[in-house]
Amino acid sequence: MDSVRYDRTGSGTRIPLALKILIAGGFGAGKTTLVSALSEVRPLQTEEILTGAGVDTDDISGVEGKSTTTVAMDFGRITINDDLQVYLFGTPGQDRFWFLWDELAFGALGAVVLADTRRLADCFPSIDYFEQRGIPFVVGVNCFDGARRFDLESVRRALDLDPDVPLVLCDARDRQSGKLVLISLVEHVARQRGEPVPAA
Repeated sequence: MDSVRYDRTGSGTRIPLALKILIAGGFGAGKTTLVSALSEVRPLQTEEILTGAGVDTDDISGVEGKSTTTVAMDFGRITINDDLQVYLFGTPGQDRFWFLWDELAFGALGAVVLADTRRLADCFPSIDYFEQRGIPFVVGVNCFDGARRFDLESVRRALDLDPDVPLVLCDARDRQSGKLVLISLVEHVARQRGEPVPAA
């Protein structure tokens, strides 16, 4: 597919093709951190301070140091070349904001589901969401400092992932690590579509 489009004025101005990727996962899994690490521009964030009003709603067990939460989305951008840009949309992790997911997912190439081994069950709703809608996804196991390490096969069994779903270790704080997760997703989408897997 030709990735160069032209504006409606007929001036021949090149408009880059935009690819949309979702960054999903449970509360405190590192979605905002990953978008921030990857974005070449200052990311748009909708973080709000956690208050006592959310005590009965926000389960912070295992992530007691977390003081903010995303209430709409995070947004970042990566320019691959003059003809291609990737837009990153970080989804809110708490179920009371899931009504936003259908809008955020519309037109997405695929998704990264961040898993936190301290709260592994929190990524089940994200996995279910993408499986039910046929949206390709990969799972990135975010390696938090001090968290117990598990081998990937154990995590795959715990999440009951299909064998073809890529599962990778990552550090959401590290740009290069995040890029490898995105590459894994693009390769996964290409394989599902029967297209040549792009060279890394």
